[in-house]
Parts: sequence; structure tokens; C-alpha cells
Amino acid sequence: MRKLPGMKRFPRRLLAVFVTVTGMLLAGALPAFAATGTVQTAGDPLNVRRAPTTSSTIVGSVANGRTVTIDCQTQGISVTGPLGTTTLWDYVPALGGYISHAYVKTTPAGQVAPDCGVGTGSAECSTGVCAGEALFRSTDGHFLVYDRNADGKSAVVAYWLKGGVGPLYAWNSNGNGTSTDRATGVPSGGWVYYKVCVADYSTTPVLEACSNGITDYVA
Repeated sequence: MRKLPGMKRFPRRLLAVFVTVTGMLLAGALPAFAATGTVQTAGDPLNVRRAPTTSSTIVGSVANGRTVTIDCQTQGISVTGPLGTTTLWDYVPALGGYISHAYVKTTPAGQVAPDCGVGTGSAECSTGVCAGEALFRSTDGHFLVYDRNADGKSAVVAYWLKGGVGPLYAWNSNGNGTSTDRATGVPSGGWVYYKVCVADYSTTPVLEACSNGITDYVA
């Protein structure tokens, strides 16, 4: 290689350090990708849940031994399975919901995919007496609000927009076994923070049995 005018020779040792550090920084900046795992049960199909709790609605099942693509992972209720006890749940878009990581063999074990809650269509429901479930559809900024218990309360999503605007509400007051589609009006790229609760229908409801909060955005 011919040395260009004014070009200083870079010491090889410093060049090696520069390349190593730059590579480490770039590696740290790279986004995490989806992972694959294998469902491992005693033989029976594994339930797929709308939310990362054993009390949320079953939306399907997956066969023992099937390979699944895990889009993201989140913390939920603790489950004991063939692979141990964990609070980690895997969101599998092809299945339309969550499966406990206690039944999913991955290499390495544990956290192998990004955290859920950003553009993943995350669902959340509080445990116990809560009848409400919700799915945030990041493709168009709509909430699908489900009521799954005839408890005399309406399912409601309380949500806040960028800058702390809110709470705003997405209601389902149609009763047990129903769902509603509610637009938020959040523009593309806009953020929303929300909780799923139950309440008596009102312009200023007293929220009960709320889930943990989730932050998501409109794609």
C-alpha cells in the first residue's frame, strides 16, 4: 500500500486496540434478535396464554417437541415445569400469545430474546379478581379490550401519552366473553403507557386490580 501525502503511520498496537474497542462498542449497539426454543413437556400440549399469567385466557396450544420462534420475553407469574421454576415468559407471535419459559428449552437457558413491550403487541392482565385483558396493536395504535369474567365490572385500559397526558380510557362494558376495538389516536412513532384494570363505567373511574404498566409504541 502506498503511503498518501500527509498520512501518518498508525502504530500497529494502537490500531489493534482501536479495532477491538470499536468492535465492542458496535457489538453493544446491535439490537437483540428473536431466538428459537423447543417446547418440552411431559408429552401433553402446552397452553398458550394471552398474557404472562396462568389465570389469563388460553388462546391455543403448542405440541411437545415443537420449535418456536421467541419474539421477546417478559416477567410474569412464577411457573414450575420440566426445566425448573421461572417467572420468565416467552412471546411467540406465531402462537398469538405467551408460553412459560419453564417449558421451553433454549441455548443458553434463560433470557435469550429482547424484553417485551416495544412494538410486540404485548398483552397484560392482572391476576386474581381482574376480568380485564388487553392487547395493544402497534400496527395501528388500537387497544383490543377483553372482558372474561361476569364480575359486575367493566374491563378498562387506562393509558397515558407522551408528556404525561392522561389518564385516558379504552372501555369494554359489554360484559363477560366480549371484546372491543378502541382507537387511541396515537400517531406513528408515538408512545403509550398503559395498565389493564376493572372499574364501574365513569368519566373518572376508580380503577381496581390494575396490572403492571407497559410502555409500547405505534409502528
